[in-house]
Amino acid sequence: MLYGTSFTETLISGQIDGTANTTGAAASAIPASAKFTLPANALAIGKVLKIEAAGKMSSVITTPGTMRFDVRFGAILVFDSLAALLDTAAAHTNVGWWLEIMLTCRAIGGTTSANFMGHGKLTCEAIKGSGTMPLGSMVAMLPWNSTPAVGTGFDSTISNVIDLFFTQTVATGSMTLQQYTLTLLN
Repeated sequence: MLYGTSFTETLISGQIDGTANTTGAAASAIPASAKFTLPANALAIGKVLKIEAAGKMSSVITTPGTMRFDVRFGAILVFDSLAALLDTAAAHTNVGWWLEIMLTCRAIGGTTSANFMGHGKLTCEAIKGSGTMPLGSMVAMLPWNSTPAVGTGFDSTISNVIDLFFTQTVATGSMTLQQYTLTLLN
């Protein structure tokens, strides 16, 4: 047995921009060609999926609302960043953002038996923070302002389409995903 042996495999990446979300409603952030179908029974306890995404977003001062990212297996929300507050001190136009989400499989099985422990971080200057922070330095630990917990259960014995959704609660801003990778870490 080899100890310390591991691998990293990029399962899929986005080669084009996702559709700009300006609706104030939840929508897939990634292009259709970047949705990965995880085969039935592909997970094992301890397997780790990592999502990295980056793009641009805009928000206004007066009613920026909140932003959230969530990972879905089909219709099942397996990780929710929760609603991150957006900056009410300045408007932001096409500023960059970077998102990382790590999902560790905690349980496998049918119906709603499988689940992940998820943590993430979001870097973006449009996140609400202290007025003395320099632009581009705002990093939010995810889930936002909440204790991390195991996500909603799903069926790991069937194939699942992995998708990344974005919601801005008001239609006064926009977000476009420009880069995306889904990686299996072990």
